[in-house]
Amino acid sequence: MADDTVVVWDPALLAYDMGDHPLDPVRVELTMALARELGVLDRPGVRLVKPEPADDAVLTRVHEPAYLDAVRAAPRDPLFAGFGLGTSDNPVFDGMHESSALIAGATVAAAEAVWRGEARRAVNVAGGLHHAMPARAAGFCVYNDPAVAIARLLDLGAERIAYVDVDVHHGDGVQEIFYHDPRVLTVSLHETPLALFPGTGFPDETGGPGAEGTAVNVPLPPGVGDAGWQRAFHAVVPSVLRAYRPQLLVTQCGADGHRSDPLADLHLSVDGQRATYLALRALADELCDGRWVATGGGGYALVEVVPRAWTHLLAIATGEPIEPATLTPPGWRELAARRRPGHDVPLRMTDDVDPDYQPWQPSGEPNAVDRAVAATRKAVFPLLGLDPHDPRD
Repeated sequence: MADDTVVVWDPALLAYDMGDHPLDPVRVELTMALARELGVLDRPGVRLVKPEPADDAVLTRVHEPAYLDAVRAAPRDPLFAGFGLGTSDNPVFDGMHESSALIAGATVAAAEAVWRGEARRAVNVAGGLHHAMPARAAGFCVYNDPAVAIARLLDLGAERIAYVDVDVHHGDGVQEIFYHDPRVLTVSLHETPLALFPGTGFPDETGGPGAEGTAVNVPLPPGVGDAGWQRAFHAVVPSVLRAYRPQLLVTQCGADGHRSDPLADLHLSVDGQRATYLALRALADELCDGRWVATGGGGYALVEVVPRAWTHLLAIATGEPIEPATLTPPGWRELAARRRPGHDVPLRMTDDVDPDYQPWQPSGEPNAVDRAVAATRKAVFPLLGLDPHDPRD
């Protein structure tokens, strides 16, 4: 296997643009600009790959043909309604099919490069559209690129794929698509569905008949910061991945759990997000011989958070992590100020937060995070042959 990292990129990926909408492609533009100015994309062994759109044969492994027809037709029909399109969350826009298919094709290209041994890791920061359903747009997502890529991996012969979603919203589309397929483990940490879209992702969602234990959900209460998040992550994710023994790790790395994000209520820092990406890389190295496909996802603090978080992700995927105290380059600051006037442009790659945590223990007076952890472990650990009360599991 090559030790290279593939970064799938083309400025055409910025065409997934819903207009005056929270999911603004400027966050991807500024991410790639920051990574480039910090030298991440010029590291030895980093290959930039230009994606091709996913064709109908690839897309229909996940999405219904009638839905593809609707996505194509909607921009030509000012009265179009249906399939979740034409809503405030998923407005119709010109080139909707083409730009959505390109994002899906980019994540498929990342997955194929890793599966075929052309690279150890691959990243598509424009991807991570995890809410799209087989016949419905949802949550800013038209085509579900992580699910399309996972389906492609299954077609190529993969037998055990782990998908870990650290977006603040539940990875409902990917879970739904593979809920009855034991070849795919879906793990999602997210703000509780009692408080946040999409209203799913409870601990008792553990997989359909024949796939029991292959859906894992850790819903966290509003206000959780880095220490609680890391405590919950490390109390669940390593154990279920080790029990499942995946051949390849796919991650959705939404940055919207940050304390500055306008659409949710977790209180993570960029430093905590960086720590999560490091933990995901370590798990891929331990369990999958390094095979890791990473995508972006949500994130609506367009200047303040997303570019820094995903530049850390790109650095971790391509080699040495960026030191948190690193200054953001002046040229990038000028670009960010020009592209989004009035936003606070960060001066450093850190929020000056130590993301340390205390490991979970099944004793003492539980707080809200520990209750969430206990509920998840009780629901799913026995299905994977693990002891929900043993902190070693």
